[in-house]
Amino acid sequence: MADGQQQAIAPRRNGFTRFLDGVEWLGNLLPHPVTLFAVLAIGIVFLSGLLGWMGVAVVDPRPAGAPGVAEDGMIRAVSLLDGDGIRRIFTNLVTNFTSFAPLGVVLVAMIGVGVAEKSGLLSAAVRSMVLSAPPHMVTVAIVFAGIVSNTASEVGYVVLIPLAGAIFYALGRHPLAGMAAAFAGVSGGYSANLLIGTIDPLLAGITQEAARLIDPDYTVVATANWYFMIGSTFLITIIGSLVTIFIVEPKLGKYDPSGADSTILDDHMMEEISPTERKGLRWAGIALLGVLGLMALTLLPDWGVLRNPDTGDRIDSPFFDGFVVWILIFFVVTGYAYGRVVGVMKSDRDVIDAMAQALASLGLYIVLVFFAAQFVAFFGWTNLGAITAVTGSQFLLDTGMTGPAIFFFFILICALINLSLGSASAQWAVTAPIFVPMLMLIGYAPEAIQAAYRIGDSTTNIITPMMSYFGLILAWATRYDKNLGVGTLIAMMLPYTIFFLLFWSAFFFVWTFVIGLPVGPGSPTYYTP
Repeated sequence: MADGQQQAIAPRRNGFTRFLDGVEWLGNLLPHPVTLFAVLAIGIVFLSGLLGWMGVAVVDPRPAGAPGVAEDGMIRAVSLLDGDGIRRIFTNLVTNFTSFAPLGVVLVAMIGVGVAEKSGLLSAAVRSMVLSAPPHMVTVAIVFAGIVSNTASEVGYVVLIPLAGAIFYALGRHPLAGMAAAFAGVSGGYSANLLIGTIDPLLAGITQEAARLIDPDYTVVATANWYFMIGSTFLITIIGSLVTIFIVEPKLGKYDPSGADSTILDDHMMEEISPTERKGLRWAGIALLGVLGLMALTLLPDWGVLRNPDTGDRIDSPFFDGFVVWILIFFVVTGYAYGRVVGVMKSDRDVIDAMAQALASLGLYIVLVFFAAQFVAFFGWTNLGAITAVTGSQFLLDTGMTGPAIFFFFILICALINLSLGSASAQWAVTAPIFVPMLMLIGYAPEAIQAAYRIGDSTTNIITPMMSYFGLILAWATRYDKNLGVGTLIAMMLPYTIFFLLFWSAFFFVWTFVIGLPVGPGSPTYYTP
């Protein structure tokens, strides 16, 4: 069905839609997101005191001597209500905020995005794409772009998701549906891609260390899941597009702009591109080629300054570690080139004003991040995430299953753990020493185990406030609906989680155990102990 036909469809009130309405209603009973994170942070402090007093602990699955492993080999609940805990809170409150990883990324990227937005480049580029693209392909293109963008994830979160809202608004469709489609691709499809990203060598290293608990010489490479990732890209694109068109957009209904921030609504979004704007876009394109050429020079040659100085690697390198700097350079250079041609950017003061205006629009997000950062830090200090992970893993171990069907339970457990331990690498660092040796001993290879883990880790990213960028997405969404609550966002994204989890798990089972395809180059499915 063409995307353009969706506005003719009345919101459907079937059983599944009513279920989502219930989720939204329950979620919106929660207080304002800022208040919610403040309450959660305080709640963690008191809960840690109770669990610490009770002596709650689990056996640490990581080998003795590994970083972070206690001398007695236990993971204990740490109280923040005793003297040490209270002192830790007071002395780290500021650094919790300033060191919260997404904050710096968002602020730096928005300095550049502000130049491109103020100059008119983003508006002209969106209009150019929308007016020339086939209407029935817009949703598919947004989901696909989201998946590919997670090679450098900041691009998707900071640029693509708000841009998708603008594109849908320009088409007369609900902007939150566009943001949902992009969010589903960027974060729900985090482990699908055509390219190898920075997370691949990181996960492979953790898997390798866990595998060596059984086989000391076992090696897991960064491309271990590449084939499966490529196949998953097209699966997630199809599912994400269908969920957007047939579930999310009909449920949202026709967009009412009365509750939106007036500065984000552009009534000229569907106007034809003027000759001056076309000239500006051409010069912006020339500037883009210059930036891409500079990027290539720092990465591709053997002497590239942003390759890994120790190994020469291009993926695990300063180039990708500092990719947000390229986002800044990209938008400042192209935005200024466009603005100079159309007469908007005449001096350095115009550029500075654009940067300041962009940061001024992030007031709510900065306040939200302050309290979210405290909650995430407190949660990590108390070890509650690690205890949850180990407990969930033990439940899977206790099922006693050995057939391929165990992977369905494994994926589900990983998805549930991801609700409280949002970082892919942090969760895998704790759970891999349990799952990888356990599943290796019943005959499955670490590469296949890692591929299954990544499904569970990705699918619940979009419905958990523990995901680092959840607050940012909420802040973007409230610009289109100032009354939007956590419940609305979770209910909007829940269909993606359900269908991704069901179909991606089935796809993995068919790929590895029915057809018998390897998950990556040279990656076995089975392991002989």
